[in-house]
Amino acid sequence: MRVAIFDFDGTLYSKETFQLMMEHLKTHPVHSKRYRQFYRAIMPPYIGSKLKLVSVKKMREQSVQAYLAALESFTKPELETYFSEIADKMHGDFNPTVVERLKQHVHDNDYVMLVSGAFTPLLHAVTEKLPIGTIIGTEIPYTGNTLDLKAKISHIQGPLKTEKIKEALSGQDIDWPNSYAYGDSLSDLPVLELVGHPVAVQPEPSLRNVAKERNWEIL
Repeated sequence: MRVAIFDFDGTLYSKETFQLMMEHLKTHPVHSKRYRQFYRAIMPPYIGSKLKLVSVKKMREQSVQAYLAALESFTKPELETYFSEIADKMHGDFNPTVVERLKQHVHDNDYVMLVSGAFTPLLHAVTEKLPIGTIIGTEIPYTGNTLDLKAKISHIQGPLKTEKIKEALSGQDIDWPNSYAYGDSLSDLPVLELVGHPVAVQPEPSLRNVAKERNWEIL
């Protein structure tokens, strides 16, 4: 079985999900008052990352945790509605070239996967009309039907992406040399190196350099 693995932010989706999520909370007609709490929580790790006192990985983990903390008391249906509202704002910003690649892979009987650090319910909402076999994202913990802020969040990024991909494909005979992966940043490198056909999509400079050195396709 051949697979085609797609990153989301900057790849399938041309913008950054977290920026849109921040704006949605800030301007929400009901929940905007929660934005101040969120902003106060993310500033220390954000400044720390700029001063190189906090790793980008840690900053992202803390930002994701802070966002959920701002949504304290939400039930699962309320969160799904909230993320659907965000998804409705995103459809016009998909990368059409990458969408066509995805559909071509489905036509070629490749198994399509989406792997992202974005929250899983948001990924499902925004890609519901795309033929994606498996979606791997950052899961939201619940106790019963309510958001559980005490549970540890496993933010999907870097090497954890490859771990989750292999876990999802466990027991399958994968033709890695003839499989594809699409990503835009150096953090996608572990996934791109899994396959025989890595594709750098509008890559940041560091990934572009790697792609040129290794003669990878660049979109």
